[in-house]
Amino acid sequence: MARFRTDCIERPLHICFEMMGHFIGSHPWWFLIGPLILSTSLGSGFYLLEDRLSNNIEEQFTPVDGQAKMERKQIQEMFPANDSMFSRLRLSTDGNYATLIATSDRNILTVESLQDILDLDFKVRSMVVQFDNRSFEYVDVCAEVMGSCTTNDILDIIEYNANNIDTVNLTFPWYYSDSRSFALYLSLGSVKLHKESSLVESAEAIQLHYYLGEDNKTKTDFWLESFIHLVSNASLASIQVSYSTSMSMQWEFKKSPASVIYLFSITYAIAIAFSIISCWRLDNVRTKVWVASCGVLCTGLAVLSSFGVLLLLDQPFVMTVASCPFMILGIGLDDMFIMISCWQRTRVLDSIPDRLADTYKDAAVSISITTLTDALALFLGYNSPFGSVQSFCLYAGISICFCYLYSITFLGACMALNGQREAENKHWFTCAKIPEDLPSRNSKAFSICCVGGSYNRITEKEETQPMSYIFERFYGPFLTHKLVKACVFVIYAGYLAVSIYGCFTLKEGLDIKNLALDESYIVNYYNNQRQHFSEYSYNVMVAVKQPVLYWDEDEQKHLHSCISNFERLNFVNSTFAWFLSFEQYANATNLNISSQEAFQTHLPRFLELNAMFKQDINLTADSEIQASRFFIQTINKTTMKDMMTRLRETAEDCPVELLVYHPAFIYFDQYAVIIDNTVQTILVAMVVMLVVSLILIPNPLCSIWVAFAMCSVIVGVAGFMALWGVNLDSISMINLVMCIGFSVDFSTHIFYSFVSSQKNDVNEKAIDALAHLGYPILQGALSTVLGVVVLSMSGSYIFRTFFKIVFLVITFGLLHGLVFIPVFLTLSRACVWC
Repeated sequence: MARFRTDCIERPLHICFEMMGHFIGSHPWWFLIGPLILSTSLGSGFYLLEDRLSNNIEEQFTPVDGQAKMERKQIQEMFPANDSMFSRLRLSTDGNYATLIATSDRNILTVESLQDILDLDFKVRSMVVQFDNRSFEYVDVCAEVMGSCTTNDILDIIEYNANNIDTVNLTFPWYYSDSRSFALYLSLGSVKLHKESSLVESAEAIQLHYYLGEDNKTKTDFWLESFIHLVSNASLASIQVSYSTSMSMQWEFKKSPASVIYLFSITYAIAIAFSIISCWRLDNVRTKVWVASCGVLCTGLAVLSSFGVLLLLDQPFVMTVASCPFMILGIGLDDMFIMISCWQRTRVLDSIPDRLADTYKDAAVSISITTLTDALALFLGYNSPFGSVQSFCLYAGISICFCYLYSITFLGACMALNGQREAENKHWFTCAKIPEDLPSRNSKAFSICCVGGSYNRITEKEETQPMSYIFERFYGPFLTHKLVKACVFVIYAGYLAVSIYGCFTLKEGLDIKNLALDESYIVNYYNNQRQHFSEYSYNVMVAVKQPVLYWDEDEQKHLHSCISNFERLNFVNSTFAWFLSFEQYANATNLNISSQEAFQTHLPRFLELNAMFKQDINLTADSEIQASRFFIQTINKTTMKDMMTRLRETAEDCPVELLVYHPAFIYFDQYAVIIDNTVQTILVAMVVMLVVSLILIPNPLCSIWVAFAMCSVIVGVAGFMALWGVNLDSISMINLVMCIGFSVDFSTHIFYSFVSSQKNDVNEKAIDALAHLGYPILQGALSTVLGVVVLSMSGSYIFRTFFKIVFLVITFGLLHGLVFIPVFLTLSRACVWC
């Protein structure tokens, strides 16, 4: 049977890399100094780091062109904000505010607890803040309603006197007084009612809000900082207080990079130590200590150059990019171990240029394939709708390219210089020439530090390392035994079953509190918010985008029909609309508003009595209603994704043109795109990886195995990350995109070594591949895990998620590369014809 090969590109690449290796080996100093000068020059971009920081949460962690962002723009155009009539309900953004939640293990509606709350409220309102050589208080920056600062309902009800709580019969969720109604579900949490009554028996939490104007951001930020300082240092006997502000998440998010800076030094220390230990040889000449150290330096130069050039090109630097150096460290060391392994299989007596040429001939194509797959996967991820993913993919992709460039040039030059030392039989540390064999007059202790340079006289190659010997003589034959193969298939079936189960349990969405450090004060606030105030969900704005004849009976029916459709949703509690209130007002006062003239005549009087409703109507100069809005109160009976999706679908089904919006929808839009975008990126990446494999691996069937390995690893990572408590969000999506390339790194090395083997039997080819690259792959996997393991100690969800997914990728990639794939390849008889 004729052999089928597709090496029309692979063979010329061999020749090119062989020539390149020879040239670098002949002129190592050029390629040692050149990358150092280049990286130093490009590293100047770090001076611009502060200017390039882009950690705006909304910009980076929500879809760039999300539907809610467009809806917000329309809302702001139709209903401009009225600074003199502040309404929390009508905000198109999160607003500018400070808030606190007072909790108690027992009933908080006691005189003692309320007095503590009133004392704290007084301190907040009377707090003096210095700004621009002037002092100001809350009253100077507060959001106003008809000339007065906004107040808190529960404190208004007891008239700022704790003793009044004994005389007030609170009702929940609404409390009605003679003059107004209060939405107590916004102020009271974990409420217990009297049996078959709406009367409040007890509550465990009270929430207060302090809304600020938005005309002077710098000034209000000073007030918010002072609020945090005041409340954090408050000592209260009967209550516990958690707190937050509209800027807290942003400020806390910016602290995350600083929390891992010290981990960089630990990581590189571990990487250097592991590289030196794993490349250490008892032979004082053949040891690869300096090559290992230069391999770590090579990754540092790659990060310096890639980050520097992108900062010089004015690319935004998002906090998620801070995990790139950990990833690049693993990739660079993996390439280094492969190159060292190939160097050790060259003839010791050959010239240095020839040895490096043979090293490049064996290693460079394999490294090129993995680099290409890693980089392409990341560049494909740049199409993500999330700014944080785009930034990470760009920085990581360019970093991988520089890492590859420096591995081929700088690391190759280091290997050549180290080879020159070996050729002259010089000691690795002193560089003094030492004897190859132990002189008869010296003790054995002398051989430990002062003898080296031996090699296999038969093969004229360096002595086989113990681990490589184990892979060749023990592990390879063991893995290719028929009984072991059967066990491997059973293990793989179990792996696949658990992975698929995990994929079906995978949850979507980024919990906003996860952007802060674990010890952040806002974590406690969000926990209390969820525990005590989660029953009632969002008060969603519904805008009527078209002119409607509100006095016309048919159009009234259409509008009421739309409201009924909303209220039939199981998570909708009530509707609050100006036109419904106007109808009630007309009925109560016996007014006829069934004609245009009567409607437009009586509406101004109604709006004078209910001034807030003026903000819900967009009137033209001719008093025609161009647009209006109403509100629906939701309760927590479904997921945020389901709530937003069903509200939008209900609005689309309405005969009147409607728009539903809430500021939180800006963040919920991630639910609408995260799965589709992730799956799309993975599928496109699989096709691209298959094409790359077909081009560079000289065997079509093995190229298909590459795509299979990538799919298998990604399914495993997605499934097990769900079981490990990681949601599918923009953070984990970054890592899954990275995983696309990483997933086949180890398998690709085995594939390429398998098809390049001169053996004829598939079992022998698998053993040969494991003997040549099993140990370097194991080294690369361990170095990557060691490079990120320190992130497991991070106080940031972002970096812990990075560790978890990288750990899963490397673990499953290694499992495929050293267990599953070698066994599967032995069943593919067609792979013999390569």
